Parts: sequence; structure tokens; C-alpha cells
Amino acid sequence: MTSHAPEAARTRDLARLHHPPSARRRRRKLALGGLALLSTTVLLASGCSSSSASGAAPSTPDAGSSDGTSPRPTSSPSATPSPSPTPSLDAAIKEITDAQWSRMTAAGLWRKGCPDVRDQLRRVEMNYVGFDGKVHRGVLVVNADVTASVVRIFTKLFEERFPIRRIQPMEDYDGDLDASLADDNTSAFNCRRPDQINAPFRESPHANGRAIDINPYENPWINMRTKKWSPSAEYAARTEGKGKILKDGPVWRAFIEEGWVWQDIKVPDYMHFDTGYPSKPFKGPTASPSAPSPSTAGQSTPAG
Repeated sequence: MTSHAPEAARTRDLARLHHPPSARRRRRKLALGGLALLSTTVLLASGCSSSSASGAAPSTPDAGSSDGTSPRPTSSPSATPSPSPTPSLDAAIKEITDAQWSRMTAAGLWRKGCPDVRDQLRRVEMNYVGFDGKVHRGVLVVNADVTASVVRIFTKLFEERFPIRRIQPMEDYDGDLDASLADDNTSAFNCRRPDQINAPFRESPHANGRAIDINPYENPWINMRTKKWSPSAEYAARTEGKGKILKDGPVWRAFIEEGWVWQDIKVPDYMHFDTGYPSKPFKGPTASPSAPSPSTAGQSTPAG
């Protein structure tokens, strides 16, 4: 039998030549380091799992969810803005102050020979719908005995949103009728200048504060001195149009129902409504749309 000892020894010697002791030691260190890292990772994973299972505080459910133990705090509801009040006529009837009366007399709206109406006149401040569709504030000076009627009339016009160009007292035009008409101004009281009046002062509805001219440009009159439409003939035809007054229309109905007279007569004055000529204290509504006042219907009374 042949012995294999010398062969085994040669194999060990070759292994030592290819893998010296220093290399073997490095491999052992690397292997041991890997085992240590693996052990640490396992321990950390085990610790986290244990903490989650037993030691960690339970998560709080969403306060807004159905299983929440307390309601979600909610912010205070924002205040709902109050709705804007519906625009209205918002009329205010005031006495004529000394300051305004001084301006009126300085402008020639009242002078010697005019009706003594100082204490009878009232200032009606009210809203109206302009041609721009917006609400404006105006002033109409009328006799105290027609104020309630005027407020009812202009309330209806406001609710109908009938457009009015402007409403300013005549002292804003220095008492000049032609200037007021050219500015399409709605006005009432005016003891007109001798060269602009159509009736004796004391009988004149305007001089007594019982006549109103509305939108003169859209509702002109024939000036009996010039025999021409004033302030313009552009809208003389009684056809539909913005700001125009027509028979059976909203303006006509509002005035006629209150007993006023429209000057659609032989000498047309489409802008003009009054309570009768010669001017007398107003007693209130005396007519309906279907029954104009018999004392004035169809009469060619001067507008004054």
C-alpha cells in the first residue's frame, strides 16, 4: 500500500503559497464584521416591531372622521352680509328755509306781483331713476297742498323705473325757463319772467307750485311766441321712446289718477301737468284714467 502523507503535505504547502496568513485574517475579519452588522439589523427590526406592538402611543384618529372622540374645531362662520335695501323714493318733505328763499328771490323766482306763496311752498327731496338706470337724488319745489299727491305720483314712476334726466329747483338756473328746458330739467314752482310766462302771475299753476314739467327735451311744447317746438322738435312725435310721456302710459296714468291735467291740447305742452287753471287749492284726486276732469278736459288752458 502506498502512503499519501507526502501528497497531503504538498497540498497544504500550495494552499499556504496562494493564501498567506495575512489574507486569511482579513477574510475572517470581514466575515465577522458582516455577521455583526446582520445581528444589529435583526435586533433593531425586532425592537421596532416590539415597540409598535406594545409600547408606542396609539395614533389619534382624524378629528373630522366618524370615529373621532372629539369634534373637529370649526372656524366661526363668516358673517352673511346684510342684503342691500331695496331702493325706494325715500321722499322727505321740508319747509323752504330762509337761505333757500333768499336764493329763489335773488334768481327772480318770486317778486312783487307773484302769488304770496312763501309759507305754502315745500321742498320735496326724493330719489328717481336716471337715464343711466341709476338712482339719483332730486329736489322739487311745490305747493304744500300737492305734496302728498306728488309723492304718490313719483313713487309710481320710481317703481316703474321711468327715467328722468334730472330734478333740480329753478334757482339752479337763475329762474331762466329756457335754460332749464334746454338742460332737460324736471321742475315745478317758478313765477316766470314776464317774457317767459303764458298766463297771469296769480293764476299760473307754476307760480302757485301746482304744475310740473317732466323731461322737457323728450316732451316739448310749442312756444306760442315763436310758434316752434321748445326746447327741440326732435321728439315732438308722440311715439314710444325713452323718457317720453304718452297717453295711457305710466306717467299719464300716475298723474291722471291723482286728478292732474295733461296739457295735450291744441297748443301741445307734453311735458306739463297741473291741477287746473286758474290755479286753486288742490282738493285731492278727482279723476280716473277713463274720466278726465270735466272742467278742464279738452280745454286749451295756458300752461303758465
